Amino acid sequence: MNKKLKDLSIYIVLIIGAVFILLPFVWMILTALKAPDEIFTNSPVILPKKLRWENFLEVLKIPMFKRYFLNSIIITVSITIGELITTILAAFAFSQFEFKGKEIIFTLLLATMMVPDEVLVIPNFVLLSKLGWINTYKALILPWCTSVFAIFFLRQYFLGIPKELYYAAKVDNCSDFKYLVKIMIPLSTPAIVTVAILKIINSWNAFMWPLVVTNSEKMRTLPTMLANYTSEAGIDYHLLMAASTIVILPTLIIYIFLSKYIINGVSRSGIKG
Repeated sequence: MNKKLKDLSIYIVLIIGAVFILLPFVWMILTALKAPDEIFTNSPVILPKKLRWENFLEVLKIPMFKRYFLNSIIITVSITIGELITTILAAFAFSQFEFKGKEIIFTLLLATMMVPDEVLVIPNFVLLSKLGWINTYKALILPWCTSVFAIFFLRQYFLGIPKELYYAAKVDNCSDFKYLVKIMIPLSTPAIVTVAILKIINSWNAFMWPLVVTNSEKMRTLPTMLANYTSEAGIDYHLLMAASTIVILPTLIIYIFLSKYIINGVSRSGIKG
């Protein structure tokens, strides 16, 4: 009886938490489907009288919206591919090879995770400015093409793969790179997909860095567009909410269909919490 009561209490807390998390998203979608006069009323209107799907079409007509969308896609895809390449190679080296100073180097890498990203904004900006990379894709992409957390995460997963596979591959004259591509990567699909999903979500939603290194409208991304969106009449909240809905849809769809890989990857990597 006590166990059932405990389980029921846990489910109630989870349901309440889920409601609080989903409420802003539901309100955003409902506002995106409202007419302007339904938003600014003395008595709040929860459900719109008529679903105005044309609000989403109006968003697509916003000047430069398609350009912002394309920029976000290019930057997100490039950063994700870059991180997968660098972190897989680094994690493979730290998990499979023995070399002098390996533990010290790995410890120093982990120590950098304690440094907030905000601390690095000014030094990185000064460096990129001297390189002449401001307002370029290089400034938006290259600084984020690796991740210490991803290296640690993949290393933990790689360590769970039997070392005997590596020795057997060497007996068959298999090169290290071929072993990585043919054996390690296929066996580590859940962890690699997890890293990719987290990077896609993080890159797609990035706001501060694109705002810092770009001052040209042609190089701006969707999050920066949302922050600066105004019309001649001020802020059209129904269009702003419609644009916000469009922006979150890609990452939401990706997470819904691939969330099982995140659960599998985290559970098998040995990382908890």
